[in-house]
Amino acid sequence: MRDLSAARQGPYVAASPLVRPLPPMTRLLLRGGSDTLAAALAALGLPFTEAACRAVSESGRSALWLGPDERLLLAPQRQLIELTQLLREALGGRAHSLVDVTHRQCALEVRGPQAEVLLNCGCPLDLDPGAFPVGMCTRTVLAKAEVVLWRTAEHSFHLEVWRSFAAYLSKILALAARELTP
Repeated sequence: MRDLSAARQGPYVAASPLVRPLPPMTRLLLRGGSDTLAAALAALGLPFTEAACRAVSESGRSALWLGPDERLLLAPQRQLIELTQLLREALGGRAHSLVDVTHRQCALEVRGPQAEVLLNCGCPLDLDPGAFPVGMCTRTVLAKAEVVLWRTAEHSFHLEVWRSFAAYLSKILALAARELTP
């Protein structure tokens, strides 16, 4: 019988003082109209906002704006069943799409005073706090891989990346970090 223990582990992440894997989490992709999104976020205890490219968080749960009708919902891994039940009740009868993308993606944190510079080694966005403030999130590319980038603090970014690209991105970031750290 095949050993599946390696498949249960997170993807390889190259060692770097500026990049680390984040714990496993639940990821749901929700699409629907404003009323649908507002009902879903209320059920999850999150405020609804139509502000573009902004994330909202409360009690370990987050909703990242990916488009006017799309939110990436993040929560601790153990909450998957609870979240789907809450959403099923809140969205019953409403037109929507809810897809569990938990196993497709993983998360990396890029943290430190050089985080912006490190990310700009492969990301075309202006990550200056004036242009990309705390709470801002967006889809973008990082070293040819699509990611969701979310600034969680002044010197901290949350990267949602497809699992198959995690090792590649972490190696690129670790290589760039060697140039930045003494």
